[in-house]
Amino acid sequence: MRTRTLMVSIGALVGVGGAAVALGQASPREAEIAAIVARVTEVHGLSADQAAALSAVFAGSSQMGTGNPALTKHPMTVEACQAKLAEQGVTWRNEANEAICGGPYMAPLYDPATQKPTDATACIDVLEFPNVPCEYPVVWVRAAEAEQACRAVGKRLCDAHEWEGACQGAALPPDYRFDLAAGKSDGDAQKLMRSAHNTAMAAAKRWAYGPEQRSGVCAAASVKSSTCSGGTWAECGSNTYPTGAFPECRSPLGVADQHGNAAEHMNLPLAPGDMTSTGSTTLGVTEMKGSWFIWDSYRAHEDWCRWRAPYWHGGRVMDANSHKNYHLGFRCCSDVEQGC
Repeated sequence: MRTRTLMVSIGALVGVGGAAVALGQASPREAEIAAIVARVTEVHGLSADQAAALSAVFAGSSQMGTGNPALTKHPMTVEACQAKLAEQGVTWRNEANEAICGGPYMAPLYDPATQKPTDATACIDVLEFPNVPCEYPVVWVRAAEAEQACRAVGKRLCDAHEWEGACQGAALPPDYRFDLAAGKSDGDAQKLMRSAHNTAMAAAKRWAYGPEQRSGVCAAASVKSSTCSGGTWAECGSNTYPTGAFPECRSPLGVADQHGNAAEHMNLPLAPGDMTSTGSTTLGVTEMKGSWFIWDSYRAHEDWCRWRAPYWHGGRVMDANSHKNYHLGFRCCSDVEQGC
């Protein structure tokens, strides 16, 4: 795994899990945490408290990061991504969106048929976490850790309908059939709600980049490690691309990488009190969105924008043992402050 040259002095101290670590004296794991947190702090203007909170989330995991360095082989370097975007004149910054959302690399969630961007009440990260162009996405993250990381930087985990609307290009009101979940176990509730949702949405299926599924558009031409027969840390490298490296893989609302690269944790509410978009901190069950980095050669399931998955590795988002793997990451949402 390539070591990044940070824009901090060699003797700088970076908080890792509440402790200060000199970069020159850090273990590889500490150095990775410090590098990610430093980059997020630099780009997103985190406060010292936010940076410490984010460091603590990473330090609470032995694997959360950009992949097992002994196995991971990224098919594109950060520098190649930066050069590609520069050559194509692509920037993921949008000043108008930044004014609405209050920070860089975020897109307002709205329905262009009836609304303007300024009508949005929520925004979504344009890129997979750390939401910085040409950085590798954070994987090996549990759903609970994803929510904690989002909270650390002043955001929250997205509800499923928010992610879907960002991908489809039209953010619609929540469509959760809570009536079907009443009195049911989490697994049975998810199955019934999923069936109703997918049936209702199938006729208008589309992908972020257009109405037909295509290869060669998104970060999906990588390969699994030759040893990856299951999905363990010891078997599987996280062979992802830098985020935002494929500008055509962009939704009508300007959101990138919702197909390919890393699949993403979202929150699926089973009751009104489970929605992060209305203030829940207890949340619902896990929902895994999108697809991952080998999708051009191996399409294991549907990945159209509003498709909801079966109850894979199902459980509560905030369960300390919620699922993690080598191609599963996340992105965050945030609420638009009133008056913005």
